[in-house]
Amino acid sequence: MKAAFVIFDRMTSLDFIGLYDPVTRLKSMKIMDDFEWRLCATSNRVVDDRGLRIEVDIVAQPLGSFDLLFVPGGFGTRTLQHDPEFINWLKTAHSASLKVSVCTGALLLGAAGFLYGRLATTHPNAYTELQAYCRSVVHDRVVDEGDIVTAGGVSSAIDAGLHIVQKFASAEATTEA
Repeated sequence: MKAAFVIFDRMTSLDFIGLYDPVTRLKSMKIMDDFEWRLCATSNRVVDDRGLRIEVDIVAQPLGSFDLLFVPGGFGTRTLQHDPEFINWLKTAHSASLKVSVCTGALLLGAAGFLYGRLATTHPNAYTELQAYCRSVVHDRVVDEGDIVTAGGVSSAIDAGLHIVQKFASAEATTEA
């Protein structure tokens, strides 16, 4: 199982870390020995919305070889959803069997066409904006549409992370992760 953690300037790090931490424990706790991940972006280094700098593993490479695509939210999503170069790059993950977003990361999944005809959620301040991309906006912390999982505001990243662990492993694994 290969995971692409998409990161970008002005993302909210808690959106990223809230999912990253429990999901990467699938490997570190030997729940899924074949689980691997990469930090993917369109630049070598990303600066979050508060100045934290993060080095990237894969820069501007197609995302088609990954099984899991994860997109966090943050202020950067508001412009990136209208950036054709970024959205076309994100679309290269169309074959990923699971696509996950937290907060306004759903706007990026939506702009890439992944939410068309689906239920989805995001941060409450972006419900109206998300509506243009999906069938219906649901006011829940985590919405699971099988191959698409969206989570609401910042703290729901942990809920989504545990949900993904359970989806890949078992309910028992969430108590270990």
